Amino acid sequence: MSLLDPLILGAYIQFLLDNAPSLFRLTIQHIVIITQAIAVAVPLGVLLGTLITFNERAATVVLWLAGIMMTIPSIALFGLLIPYFGIGNPPVIVALILYSQLPVVRNTYVGLTEVNPAAIEAGEGLGMTQLERLRKVKIPMALPVVMAGVRNAVVVLIGIAAIGAFIGAGGLGDFIFDGISDANTPKIVITTICLSLLALTFDYGFALIEQRLRQRNGESVDPLLFQRLLNKVKA
Repeated sequence: MSLLDPLILGAYIQFLLDNAPSLFRLTIQHIVIITQAIAVAVPLGVLLGTLITFNERAATVVLWLAGIMMTIPSIALFGLLIPYFGIGNPPVIVALILYSQLPVVRNTYVGLTEVNPAAIEAGEGLGMTQLERLRKVKIPMALPVVMAGVRNAVVVLIGIAAIGAFIGAGGLGDFIFDGISDANTPKIVITTICLSLLALTFDYGFALIEQRLRQRNGESVDPLLFQRLLNKVKA
């Protein structure tokens, strides 16, 4: 039977009309879980990504560990965290923080290490310390790459957070697991569509921020300008 069959389509529309308030409430819960995780994960990931730029061996180890973390099934990780954090939101938020480290740490590291050498040389010529070059030159120029990592992390976490409903974290995953238990296809499909729309909305929003950061860097961070400053200092 096709999803476009009038009877089936009517069942989906009826489910949406009957459960719109609940879907809205669960969507807000889902957003809150993601926001709490990202609020910790981004500063932590940026800090780690920045620190490992000073030590190549540490960078290899940290990125390897972050990559290993992404291979652990979410249900398994939730199970490992439950003895320490109980059930509900805490273990899910901790798991989301751990899962988000790879894209955030990696993009921070790549963004900082691939800053235009001319800009760094200009900062040295202007008498900036290593910390000042990091704060005034490297970080502003690396921000678009860092934001791309945050964008990827958020989209991935939206899907993983849905599985958190399995251990009582709430969010849109509640309806998905209920639908599976009840063999309620409209509940599963409509909730999955809501989850996809949520991911697309966040992806689009962060893409706009990333694009704006790239445009700002293109307008305000000109390697030729840094070179002219450097030549002026040398003169």
